[in-house]
Amino acid sequence: MGDTATLSEMEILHLTRQADWDHALARGTYRISSLGATLEQEGFIHASTEIQLPTVAAAFYAEVPDPLVVLRMDEEAIRAAGIEVRYEDGGAGEFYPHIYGAIPTDLVISVTPAHFDHEGRFSF
Repeated sequence: MGDTATLSEMEILHLTRQADWDHALARGTYRISSLGATLEQEGFIHASTEIQLPTVAAAFYAEVPDPLVVLRMDEEAIRAAGIEVRYEDGGAGEFYPHIYGAIPTDLVISVTPAHFDHEGRFSF
């Protein structure tokens, strides 16, 4: 999992469709777990570190034609809001942050457009 002393200092990222983020802004909370699944269906919101995000994007979003955005959140602010964050094995011993609750939109630090270039490389 890496150096656990720095986990709480890290930002948590979540890749989503722009339309899903726009819907969250209208409601005041973000409730999409992953592409095609809600928080209610999965029980948590999938997230990643900045290093993990390109791999996640390639695995799950490479064929998505919709505009994408990256939500950047501060882990400590999420925890301070009473929302649990757990680092759990996503397979092959790699631990990903999972957010166990709806995310108030005001906890999102920044929203950055994301895309795949003509060679399939992800960037944001």
